Amino acid sequence: MATFGTLSDRLTETFRNLRKKGQLTPADVDGTVREIRRALLDADVALPVVKEFTAAVRERALGDEVNRALNPAQQVVQIVNDELIGILGGQQRRLQFAKNPPTVIMLAGLQGSGKTTFAGKLAKMLEKDGHTPLLVACDLQRPNAVNQLQVVAERAGAAIYAPEPGNGVGDPVKVARDGVAHATRQQHDIVIIDTAGRLGVDAELMKQASDIRKATQPDEVLFVIDTMIGQDAVNTAKAFQDGVDFTGVVLSKLDGDARGGAALSVASVTGRPIIFASTGEGLDDVEPFHPDRMASRILDLGDILTLIEQAQQAFDEAEALKVAEKFATDTFTLEDFLQQMQQMKKMGSMKKMLGMLPGMGNMKQQLEDFDEREIDRTEAIIRSMTLAERRNPKILNGSRRLRIARGSGMTVTDVNQLVQRFDQAAKMMKTVARGGVPNIPGMGPVGGKPGASSKRGKQQKAKGSRSGNPAKRAAENAGIAAAAPATGSGFGLGGQAMPSEADLAELQKMLGKG
Repeated sequence: MATFGTLSDRLTETFRNLRKKGQLTPADVDGTVREIRRALLDADVALPVVKEFTAAVRERALGDEVNRALNPAQQVVQIVNDELIGILGGQQRRLQFAKNPPTVIMLAGLQGSGKTTFAGKLAKMLEKDGHTPLLVACDLQRPNAVNQLQVVAERAGAAIYAPEPGNGVGDPVKVARDGVAHATRQQHDIVIIDTAGRLGVDAELMKQASDIRKATQPDEVLFVIDTMIGQDAVNTAKAFQDGVDFTGVVLSKLDGDARGGAALSVASVTGRPIIFASTGEGLDDVEPFHPDRMASRILDLGDILTLIEQAQQAFDEAEALKVAEKFATDTFTLEDFLQQMQQMKKMGSMKKMLGMLPGMGNMKQQLEDFDEREIDRTEAIIRSMTLAERRNPKILNGSRRLRIARGSGMTVTDVNQLVQRFDQAAKMMKTVARGGVPNIPGMGPVGGKPGASSKRGKQQKAKGSRSGNPAKRAAENAGIAAAAPATGSGFGLGGQAMPSEADLAELQKMLGKG
């Protein structure tokens, strides 16, 4: 995640040096703790949090649990991981819904923190879970704030209550109260109140937010904070906690290039849990906050669980079963390949997904150079084919390939490479469909060969996922592979060896051209 990029790099280097030592002395521990302290301070983590964190790490690292460990360096990494989870909140906290609907959720924060966009993201997320949210426009000060919320609501497919034009006109407290009443009459089970912000904390902002809270008695008050504002994030959070109080925190703009200390400080300083993290501008770029998964990302240990969840959401179960049948019976075509690529695109950025794999922090430049437009170019080539050509690539002679190249704006070489890579992808997915795990570049054959008669092959095959959904099965097998003891994880904690730059290029070729 871009926000923690520098911090992750610093910690990775610190642990890499530590891993070279077979036995840790008190001086080694002190040096490691000193580097961790510098990395956290450079990332704008609040000083009290840094002091508490490093003191806890030092005490545990000098204790018996490390002295008796078979691999002391790994044990120190585990301690840092545990303490990171602690300052990020410990356990995941979900939204609390009212026993008698509607559940009222009030959003608070400074102007520009991302409240209005998050309101749409939250509405869309809740709709997917079967709820019927209503957005209430109570930001009547900022120019065009009401119009912005209307546009966001339309994009999210959510209902909106906006009786006042805004731009300084209207009573936000009355709109909030009437909005809850309107939701009750129209049987909306959730109300999301978008309130006004200011460029800075002031008495007028706090009074208005406090009055709205008293008038609506919200079940949740979510404080939306911009992770790019650095140390000011802690002071702002404290001011809102004293003036309005809130039940949970939303981290916005985690896709930015800020140092991200706010995220590591706000939960610890306020004692309020982080509930959501906003990771981009799109309405789908939001996810529930898991302290353990975020700690793993910061330490470059990957986030396989989130990757699996995204695969489950993006792939249609019924369609996946049809595709699995085609894989198993050798009837998978370029037409099916096109549909699978389109479902892959629903999962979001390929760079973001690859970034969730353990150890990928060491390949930032390669990830940055990864061209996601290759998928679009591949689509253009396939769409330039006739239905017969998509279903039977063997009929693609020279003249047909030339026509396809011209129609897609590509070259004949690009068309030839696509056909070759389609054959490779079809063979790989055929292996997955039969319950095995393909030979992944840089990782080797993770599971047993399908149909292998050896006892070893059968045993390995049995360890794989047995899900009927090939996308889910592949993701779960990747998770199993990442958890299995092998060589070369980021900090010597086990896991598979990371793909090389050449391997990443090969993966890109599988999705498009070289």
